[in-house]
Amino acid sequence: MILFRNLLIASTTLMTMGVVVARADDSVRQHAPQKQSANQYVIENKKSKAVVSLGDTGLPELISVSAARRPTSTDDIGTSMTIITEKQIQTQQRRSLTDILARQPGLNVVQTGGPGGTSSIFMRGNNSNEVKVRLDGMDINDGSSTNGMFDAGQFVTDGMGRIEILRGPQSGLYGADAMAGVIDITTAQGQGRFKPFVRIEGGGYGTFNQTFGARGSKGRFHYNVEFSHYRMDGFNNIPSYIERYYGANRQQRHEGNRNDNRGVNIRLGYDVTHNFDLGLTARLIQSNYHSYSLYDLQSENLYGDKGVREQNNQNEAIVRGTAHLVSFHGLFDQVLGLGYMTNRNRWTETGTSYGSPVNPDPDYYRSSRLKVDWHGTFNFKQYGQLLIGAEHFHDTFNTSHTASSMWDSGYDTSASMDTTAGYGQYQGNWNHILYGAANIRYDANSRYGNHVTWRVAPAIHVPGTGTIIKASAGSGFHGPSLYQLFANQVGVGYSEKGNPNLKAEQLIGYDAGVEQKLLHDRLNFGATWYDNRVRNLIQSSLSIDSSYDYNYSYANVAKARMYGVEAFLNWKALSNLEFNLSYTWTHARDETNDVQLQRRPQHKFNFNTTWTPIRDLTFSGNILYTSGWRDLPVIGSESCSTCAKGHGYFTIDVAANYKINRYVSVYARADNLLNRQFEDPIGYLQPGRAGYGGFMLNY
Repeated sequence: MILFRNLLIASTTLMTMGVVVARADDSVRQHAPQKQSANQYVIENKKSKAVVSLGDTGLPELISVSAARRPTSTDDIGTSMTIITEKQIQTQQRRSLTDILARQPGLNVVQTGGPGGTSSIFMRGNNSNEVKVRLDGMDINDGSSTNGMFDAGQFVTDGMGRIEILRGPQSGLYGADAMAGVIDITTAQGQGRFKPFVRIEGGGYGTFNQTFGARGSKGRFHYNVEFSHYRMDGFNNIPSYIERYYGANRQQRHEGNRNDNRGVNIRLGYDVTHNFDLGLTARLIQSNYHSYSLYDLQSENLYGDKGVREQNNQNEAIVRGTAHLVSFHGLFDQVLGLGYMTNRNRWTETGTSYGSPVNPDPDYYRSSRLKVDWHGTFNFKQYGQLLIGAEHFHDTFNTSHTASSMWDSGYDTSASMDTTAGYGQYQGNWNHILYGAANIRYDANSRYGNHVTWRVAPAIHVPGTGTIIKASAGSGFHGPSLYQLFANQVGVGYSEKGNPNLKAEQLIGYDAGVEQKLLHDRLNFGATWYDNRVRNLIQSSLSIDSSYDYNYSYANVAKARMYGVEAFLNWKALSNLEFNLSYTWTHARDETNDVQLQRRPQHKFNFNTTWTPIRDLTFSGNILYTSGWRDLPVIGSESCSTCAKGHGYFTIDVAANYKINRYVSVYARADNLLNRQFEDPIGYLQPGRAGYGGFMLNY
């Protein structure tokens, strides 16, 4: 706390001093060239300063703003990363965050129950709760969940301007939960004239989506506001072999899931002076997800329950405000931020068991997070850049359930924790051959102690060859969730209690690779080897006492190793035709018992092509292949988490967009064109062939 307080006081002082300098700078620069737009960054090289506009080229984005917390050419840092632009999302018509992430190298996305269902993101074979997700600088991993992972199930892509995926341990800059990597999402900023729009879409599985909003700028004020409503009704996610096993009747075979999602995305900004601006972003989500799963079918046909259905209501709000100041003629660039996130989940199970309600009182899961942060960058030009920063988090958690019978004692558990951190990073180059960044961070947590993490990420440019050799090494950690620390649920014959003595999971990882550019940078390909070792893995534990009561808890009992290869090829064959290919090989095993980790497919291949035959007509095609994996059996008495084997699958998706005129655009897409029937995870069928279409009105 003392470290954070001192840094915060210093940052406020610097911000105050800088405002005075900014006003002076503003008056001096009245006749200077105008400030670059929000979608442009200045990248310096030995010959000149180049202003690069995001999304203007056909090849993948060349500028990262997350790998070093400042605009950096992707060639000049050793971090393995993928950058997804708003244009790519719109061309491929990926409406949900899970859809777009499932096609990226190094990631495996698992979703139960189809659109809207719970989603887990595994990166490089690591657990899903070891991936940190940020939205406009706010950390948004779900503190109301059991393990603290980010659930992308209800996140739509409307309003997202770019998504950066940083693979490998990133705790040296981003702290806890970033031991596998970081997914950094940025809301698009409005620029130019007032541009309102309305988009209507319908299609398979009762889909009916509506989105409307406006973006633009007026003087010093810029804005982007979007409202959305997504609806899906009638998707049956129970595989036919499970229906046959449990003797499902006609009604049960046609019982479908339903999802209703309403959202608001806001980004506002005001340029107070030439060098000082204020920003506000917000994303609000309200969803109602009704499901009928294999476990509900099991309850009805195996245990005699009647009318069992599940419903999850979610209300989530993410808000962040920033003050950004560039002072001393560009020497010092700093950001002061304040963010808040809250999540409210209500889970209900309807139906009766021997004439009594199955679950008469809902289960509630609530969490909140308050974040105060500051970081500043000293730009020493040819001598590099020095970044320093500090953050403070206050997290709260509550779960409750009212007792409803002699078998149900109810519970009400609340807990909180504080984290204070400081970090620093140096970034530079030698002779425009050796580039790189090195950082270190100190985190002090009120529940699981103090941790120091680090990372180095060099990149070597071989002169005159177009060859870049990249590498990185670093450490990471993931702290136990408040649920894992303090859960307290006791019933007749069972209990689930947290373990306040849990330690944080820790990781050491490295990667190394080569990238090659040919044909005047129109062809770019490369491969990266990675290796991660984890200890103190947190897993659930079970003990049976003398009364034969089942007592569940959590313990640090395992260690694991994950290694593999990521390869890619991007080719802009013509000005209107491009191909993107990626391949991931993952080997992930629990070193305690030499068992393959759950839900980690060994092979993943993705191919995407975009073709614009005439000016306003664009086609996009995608092929995704995923190999088999180990999983939890859903039929029989076997209970180990890896005793079943999921079958590999591949899907083909196509999309078309046509702009009739400046006011009207029409589009259509077909997902899973060959109607492949596959589960991921086992027991949860994924959508078969479905078509969608719609139109968008612009002004």
